[in-house]
Amino acid sequence: MIYLDNAATALIRPDCVSKAVCSALNSLGNPGRGAHEAALNAARTVHIARHRLAKLFNAENPSSIAFTSNATEALNMAIFGLFGPGDGIITTAAEHNSVLRPLHLLSLAGAEVSYIPAGKDGVPIYSAVTSMIKANTKAVITTHASNVTGNIADLASISEICRQNGLLLIVDGAQSAGCMNVDVQGSGIDVFCFTGHKGLMGPQGTGGVYVRPGIKIRPLKSGGSGIHSYDPLHPSVMPDALEAGTLNCHGIAGLSAAADFISSEGIARISQKEAALADMLYNELCSVPNIKIYGQFGGIKRAPIISLNIDSLDSGYVCEILSEKYNIAARGGAHCAPMLHKALGTVKQGAVRLSFGYFNTVADVQAAADALRSIAARC
Repeated sequence: MIYLDNAATALIRPDCVSKAVCSALNSLGNPGRGAHEAALNAARTVHIARHRLAKLFNAENPSSIAFTSNATEALNMAIFGLFGPGDGIITTAAEHNSVLRPLHLLSLAGAEVSYIPAGKDGVPIYSAVTSMIKANTKAVITTHASNVTGNIADLASISEICRQNGLLLIVDGAQSAGCMNVDVQGSGIDVFCFTGHKGLMGPQGTGGVYVRPGIKIRPLKSGGSGIHSYDPLHPSVMPDALEAGTLNCHGIAGLSAAADFISSEGIARISQKEAALADMLYNELCSVPNIKIYGQFGGIKRAPIISLNIDSLDSGYVCEILSEKYNIAARGGAHCAPMLHKALGTVKQGAVRLSFGYFNTVADVQAAADALRSIAARC
């Protein structure tokens, strides 16, 4: 199978990831829940993983990283842990439902949510942000890279607006972590939510949240922590504040190995290879009759994602043909981004998304291009 659905989850991972998980399954106890070797090994594994991710994202210190089960949990932590009734939050029409749905629930409780509109190319109109700021506005929440178009947010402009107006900047890094350079300090990011199973090439069920020192997030859950057991309240210090209960140490061991692999390969090398594959597919298809490709192109830095449609064919039907006839894994449908599809005009049709990972090849691109041209030729 030619796997081109890396924006959903990585399938081909470095060998070190599976080896780390298998080793952890038979050697790790519960971190912070004992002084025996198995518990200490687990604590060391989690500690090393924090250090590796903090280095990868240029965080101030490892304790700024708390582990979660995925980016969705991290975003829920940030949204429900920082805001409440009466607060104003600005977000974009390019967001995934992991942002839109928690914000909708928050709005039902009395928060005021405003949406930066997106143009026909799916790119949010960031110049509208300043005019949307009100007295009750607390934050801007934006995806770092669209999971549909691959377009990257203008973090420099958004960060400067947030700084000038005393707003928090919360970034959904589900499609950027591991695929491109993430510098939370240099980009002025206050909260960065990420998942471990996509660009980071770690196991499913892993992820985390970076919280800038000085920001306090109300815990989404409380319970066992391994420390302060006689205190009726959950510890408020990071990262324990956001890590109630037993961590997925086996998954974290795999994520740690993946982060080490990415650092050793070099994020620039990974980003360049993945981007080159996506650009190659775009160049193969951009002039093919009956194929429409969405997003901004032309030398613009992007996530390794190409979304398209063929004539009026349903995107799910195209993906079915790709799978059954050509053994190519892609994804059709709405991709959990309803507002973006409204902007693109693809609500009914959805979009065929092909997304690249570090282990994809030029041959994969050529096979996908040939298959899509063949399908388009029959329209």
